[in-house]
Amino acid sequence: MGQEHVTEPLMAALQKNRVNHAYLFSGPRGCGKTTSARILARCLNCAKGPTATPCGECDSCIELGRGGPGSLDVIEIDAASHGGVDDARDLRERATFAPVRDRYKIFIIDEAHRVTSAGYNALLKSVEVPPEHIKFIFATTEPDKVIGTIRSRTHHYPFRLVPPEPL
Repeated sequence: MGQEHVTEPLMAALQKNRVNHAYLFSGPRGCGKTTSARILARCLNCAKGPTATPCGECDSCIELGRGGPGSLDVIEIDAASHGGVDDARDLRERATFAPVRDRYKIFIIDEAHRVTSAGYNALLKSVEVPPEHIKFIFATTEPDKVIGTIRSRTHHYPFRLVPPEPL
């Protein structure tokens, strides 16, 4: 809600099955970047998808829904505490394995501006040429701190704070 400049192009990409392998969601704190990343993951892995409107009934939708336990195929990483080169190497290794159940293995990297340069360089090959089953979603308040080689390989969607009226 209030982020139509982001949701409408993403919904169109889902409907046309033209989803990119990596996204960069940026904007101020509390504007919905990480929540939107989770919703996109749900859209991508829905049993009836990829779809712009997840069914809400399949195992993936239930696991990724509000209050759900989460999915083994959607890995959320807080780069504020896991942004080093060893963490990136671990992620790169995990990316080689196929999803457990769902269509895609999705890595949501929150606080992406906190990944170190060495960490990004360790991730670069996985982001440049990912396996078919991998999607990356980087969420950050400071997109300029995400190294250019990663930024250039993502679709960047800048979020804004939602005005009080829509809320």
